[in-house]
Amino acid sequence: MTDTARTPSEPGDHPRSDPSGAAADAEARDGTAEAPGGTAEAPDGTAEAPGGTAYAPGAGASPTGLGSRRRRLRWLRYAAVVTAVLVLAAGGLGWAAYTKLQGNITRDTGTAAELARYEKERPTPLVHDAQNILLIGSDSRSGPGNRKYGRDPGTQRSDTTILLHLAADRQSATAVSLPRDLMVDIPGCRRPDGSRTRAQFAQFNWAFEFGGTACTIRTVEKLTDIRVDHHMVVDFAGFKGMVDAVDGVQVCLKEPMEDAAAKIRLPAGPQTLDGEQALGYVRARKSLGDGSDTDRMDRQQEFLAALVNKVRSNDVLLNPAKLYPVLDAATSSLTTDPGLASLRGLYELVRGMRTIPTERVQFLTVPRRSYTYDANRDELVEPAADALFSRLRKDEPVEVARAAGAADREDAADDPYGDDSEDTYEEGESGAVDGEDGGGSGDSGEPGDSGDDTDEKPDDPTHVPSPAPTFRGNTADRSSCK
Repeated sequence: MTDTARTPSEPGDHPRSDPSGAAADAEARDGTAEAPGGTAEAPDGTAEAPGGTAYAPGAGASPTGLGSRRRRLRWLRYAAVVTAVLVLAAGGLGWAAYTKLQGNITRDTGTAAELARYEKERPTPLVHDAQNILLIGSDSRSGPGNRKYGRDPGTQRSDTTILLHLAADRQSATAVSLPRDLMVDIPGCRRPDGSRTRAQFAQFNWAFEFGGTACTIRTVEKLTDIRVDHHMVVDFAGFKGMVDAVDGVQVCLKEPMEDAAAKIRLPAGPQTLDGEQALGYVRARKSLGDGSDTDRMDRQQEFLAALVNKVRSNDVLLNPAKLYPVLDAATSSLTTDPGLASLRGLYELVRGMRTIPTERVQFLTVPRRSYTYDANRDELVEPAADALFSRLRKDEPVEVARAAGAADREDAADDPYGDDSEDTYEEGESGAVDGEDGGGSGDSGEPGDSGDDTDEKPDDPTHVPSPAPTFRGNTADRSSCK
């Protein structure tokens, strides 16, 4: 019989197809087979048949499949090495990202030390697990990107201050804006140079200029009798960065907006604002509405509601490519107390808030009116303001309702209690939308009396909260475009 060889493209091109079994008997220890006539495998792994025709690589596999098994093992080893490299690379990138985000946060140990000096004068928390966080928007012109908003005089004031209350059951969040021009008692505070200011009655945002965050926290606690558990300070650049990181936030303008001081010019209608435009939008004061600070705070609250919705959307939270820039911008802009100055601390905070329904994320301004002795300043409206602070202190529900417009602020009865007295708030004031002073459930109706004389503990299961008063405000599910 003539021994013929097949070409590599023909089926059966393998020594095991030899019916005589000669190729199998001639298999070498290294798994190569010698062809009849002594033809050996070439150095590159190909077998050459008589006449010079080369077999494909691997033609010398044994009939038991040992060569094929070895190749599979080699590929498995290669795959394992590649996988290990990829895992280590991913882990390295993850650790690098974590380290960067962790390092972005500025830890405010100075405020913590200053507050510790006044621990005895600070309020005692009444409800376990409820948290009160003071959010401060600094108008400092120092730092990269901030100087174009004005001259840096070496001082700063709190452009926006919000007291955020998180209920103990994490089923509601209430953000209360404190007007920058509110007249309050500011305690004696330590200046950055070590000197101390005297206690004085002045506008609220001077506290931040006098003694920074510690002075602001002590002023808020003195005003509200609410213990501030944590604080966050954000500057202009940080605010812009967070808006840009979510690809802008949509607002709806009922009229065109042009404000040279805020460096913004926008047409009427729906607008998706980038960071620079958003900063101008929330800072503008005289170009929209009645030009009051109250109107600006309403606009800030609507914008924050839209920002909360954008961040909580699946498009951001479930997309690492979008979530990382948000985290990077947020952490880069934050100065916080040591308790929040870590990704773990911030994660615990966000995790507690993520289940709160948007209709229970509420924004309102503390009840206020023009100050008796200076129309350019504000003062609290009592007993409405005390009622609000009391409910937050006890972790009791607060309800908000959105006013239809400026006319409502002029004509509506604004106190939360609900009797028929004739007192109303002045034009442009922020307070409750239904009811008048006095006469509420569990309240004597006297100024300053908000029912705090009960002996029941707020977190006592037998304690039944009085019906929630309704304040004029907004919720995160109501955007300015609805």
